[in-house]
Amino acid sequence: MRTKRLDSRHDWPGARFTSLLSALCVFAVSAMAQHSRITRPIDNAQRVTLRGHLHPQARLEDDQGRVSPSLALSYVTLTLAQSDSQKADLDQLLSEQQTPGSPNYHRWITPEEYAQRFWVSDADLNQITTWLRTEGLTIAAVARGRNWIAVNGSATKVEQAFQIQLHHYLVHGEMRFANSTEPSVPAALGGVVGAIRGINDFRLKPARRVPLNKPLRPDFTSSRDNHYLAPDDLATIYNLKALYATGIDGSGQKLVIAGQTQISLSDIQQFRSSFNLPANDPQIVFVPNSRDPGTIPDDVSEADLDLEWSGAVARKATIIYVYTYDVMQAVQYTIDQNLAPVVSVSYGGCEQETSSSDAAVLRSWAKQGNAQGITWFAPSGDDGGADCNDPQNSGLAVELPASIPEVTGVGGTEFVEGSGQYWNSTNGATGASVLSYIPETTWNASVLNGEPAASGGGASILFSKPSWQTGVGVPGDNARHVPDVALNASADHDGYIVYTGGSLNVFGGTSVPTPAFAGIAALLNQYLVSKGTQSSAGLGNMNPNLYSLAQTSSDVFHDITTGTNIVTVACPRRSPLCTPTTVGYSAGAGYDQITGLGSVDAYKLITKWNGGSAPAPPSGATITLLTNVSTIAADESMFLTATVTGPSGVTPTGAVAFAVNGSTLGSAALVGSAGTATATLVVKGFQLPQGAGAIIATYSDGLSSVTASVTASVTSSGSSANGAPTIAALANGASYQQAFATGGILTVFGSQLAPSAQSAGSVPLPISTAGVAALINGVAAPLYYVSPGQLNIQVPYETPAGGAAVLSINNNGQLASQSFLVAAAAPGIFTDQNGLVVPTGSAARGEEIAIYLTGAGAVSPEVSTGAAPSLSAAIADLPKPAQTTTVTVGGVQATLDFVGIPSGLVGVTQINLVVPNGITLGTQPLVVTVGGVSSATAKLSITQ
Repeated sequence: MRTKRLDSRHDWPGARFTSLLSALCVFAVSAMAQHSRITRPIDNAQRVTLRGHLHPQARLEDDQGRVSPSLALSYVTLTLAQSDSQKADLDQLLSEQQTPGSPNYHRWITPEEYAQRFWVSDADLNQITTWLRTEGLTIAAVARGRNWIAVNGSATKVEQAFQIQLHHYLVHGEMRFANSTEPSVPAALGGVVGAIRGINDFRLKPARRVPLNKPLRPDFTSSRDNHYLAPDDLATIYNLKALYATGIDGSGQKLVIAGQTQISLSDIQQFRSSFNLPANDPQIVFVPNSRDPGTIPDDVSEADLDLEWSGAVARKATIIYVYTYDVMQAVQYTIDQNLAPVVSVSYGGCEQETSSSDAAVLRSWAKQGNAQGITWFAPSGDDGGADCNDPQNSGLAVELPASIPEVTGVGGTEFVEGSGQYWNSTNGATGASVLSYIPETTWNASVLNGEPAASGGGASILFSKPSWQTGVGVPGDNARHVPDVALNASADHDGYIVYTGGSLNVFGGTSVPTPAFAGIAALLNQYLVSKGTQSSAGLGNMNPNLYSLAQTSSDVFHDITTGTNIVTVACPRRSPLCTPTTVGYSAGAGYDQITGLGSVDAYKLITKWNGGSAPAPPSGATITLLTNVSTIAADESMFLTATVTGPSGVTPTGAVAFAVNGSTLGSAALVGSAGTATATLVVKGFQLPQGAGAIIATYSDGLSSVTASVTASVTSSGSSANGAPTIAALANGASYQQAFATGGILTVFGSQLAPSAQSAGSVPLPISTAGVAALINGVAAPLYYVSPGQLNIQVPYETPAGGAAVLSINNNGQLASQSFLVAAAAPGIFTDQNGLVVPTGSAARGEEIAIYLTGAGAVSPEVSTGAAPSLSAAIADLPKPAQTTTVTVGGVQATLDFVGIPSGLVGVTQINLVVPNGITLGTQPLVVTVGGVSSATAKLSITQ
């Protein structure tokens, strides 16, 4: 008899049985029903007091008496309690979920799994809800996680149910209500009901600052050397562009912004449109059965800020705005409904002014969120080391919820340019002007502002130090320290641009880096899923890995080693013997209680998240340099135009620097779209050395630098023989009317415009022909045709619509200029000398013909200025006017089979239309309307 050899690599029955048994055991644990802990009848006469519910700001001296019995309370939440074994089991799971190699590593659970394993039984839940109803309260919500029950009811019913009195308190000029006594519940519920939230209306405040002497309309980079951050500025400084270049832009990810006000989508839409971000309206979710806050102005600006800057980082992520009267109820709902793997809250309050029960409740939510894979971000506060900024709590203090170990606290930095050149003098098409990463110090504008205004941070008095918070600079005590990370937070140097209330504003404070860092987490989720390192999005508590990276990678964090968050808290009124309290910390190497581990290089943070070295960034941009003339006289001018093409279709931003023989000539901002941008510098002959010199253009995208060069020379100190060009008139290249739009053909009439007649021989169109070049608002305008008496040029797509533009013509060193108006649309139809449309001036009713026009304005998808769509592009993918286009023939609207720019053409739109039936024979008027703007009337002869 032959003996079969058992091979452990294949079909060993014992191994299969063990594996199956293990899987069944895991299922049995997760599916095991909880034992009921309510073991006796619920008797209102026998009660237990729940301690820690008196709000520190509800002081006796501010008491204004009992509230009205009819005062409506909403979403009063009974937070249920875990058994000791459940607490230990949850903490063990949270540790395993963040331990590589553990079977539970990044194995997130659902709210239902969370309920089944860690919270009360269905029977206990039913008994509690029944008791609440008998007390006259309405059930507003029952948590999917079976860890809380929310109720609505009048003050009288709430007071009776929990044996409390609700009083009004006048606090800092605002009328609030709160319980004046500790609540109680029937003794049968003791140990099952842990806390009650919502019996006061003290709400957290936004951590946000406005700059001093804030201009009404910031000009991003201004002539006064003011700078304000546009989305692409932040992307350059913290190396997000390298991620965008590889397609890591938030696609497929979700991120929740929690708020406590209604908002207007128009502000978010205006922000994204102004900075060339893709259209991406947030989803709006109101917490069901809760109190609607309406529109609260101070909270609106916070919500707009959070929505705009989280989306400015995670540009294609789904942003969900969850709101109700109390921002923390929005967080509660978000976690219970498992709405997204990232949640950002730009609100907080100091620990000393938060009830101990509330702090415990918030931490329980954070732990649930972590178990479900949710990462929660919160600001470290704007009052430096004295977060309360209150004479009654004038010492060291930190912000809650940032101090919760399961929350990532975000602090603030400020840029320090010193003598370096980090900003371009003008803004690019996306409003950006920064050139590279800028060194940072701690954010502390307290002296400038005349009050505490600095990055919060320090040691928690409520939470002990988690095991993962170790490393250089971490204090050797047993307290949880905040913040964990930081980004720029200065409103004054340099603030973030925000659209709110229908206008442009500038903000700072730790409110801004918080949603920005949440956006980075969304990008990280996308990256990890795209690399197959995890099957679904979710980081849970990202703090353990942040501190691990700080110890193993020297280039992920920008270590902030200078500055403080020391602030002075003023004395209370009528305290002449009081001395103002000065408290805070100083920055140092490694971790500090102002900026945490520091700010980040986002590309390296994300690509090195799972260890190892970061892959090489995607190949950088390419650059070419052209000049319209290589030889000029000392008093003549030349156009130096650098064209930069970005990788993977990403449009380059920033500036190009020009130098000759090592000496700086200047720099010019890049302006472009659809992956290509140009920067043009006007140079006088006397700026160049006599004889030949090499002019070099340099562009850096934060990943690498690229250069291109041309040779130019100055022939003499006098003028050349070229006569100065003269501009006589400007006209639409098809209609010859004074109507111009972005992307359209502009015809220039005059004299000495060019030395000879030449036409472009191919596409993309040249930006210099026969020594002739043109600029519109400083942007290179491609040339179709040049001659002494006429030029045909394309108005760059980057030219803003709705205002004046300046055309500059350079004919071999001699200049001329003229202003004109640019509209969003100015359609002009190409016709023959008789006004008939070309190429087909006659057609039968029902026949399909093609007509051509220019001046249709912006197109979608974008196409680079001077470029034509690819010959391989599908018809459905050809650029189309961004605005609605219609055609009428003889006053009857025609059916359009195609509208767009065909392959091989630049700035010319083709329309395929079906001649309407029923119109009269003979010559009929034909009109094209784009975006409500009608063309001049053309003619079409109807033959039958």
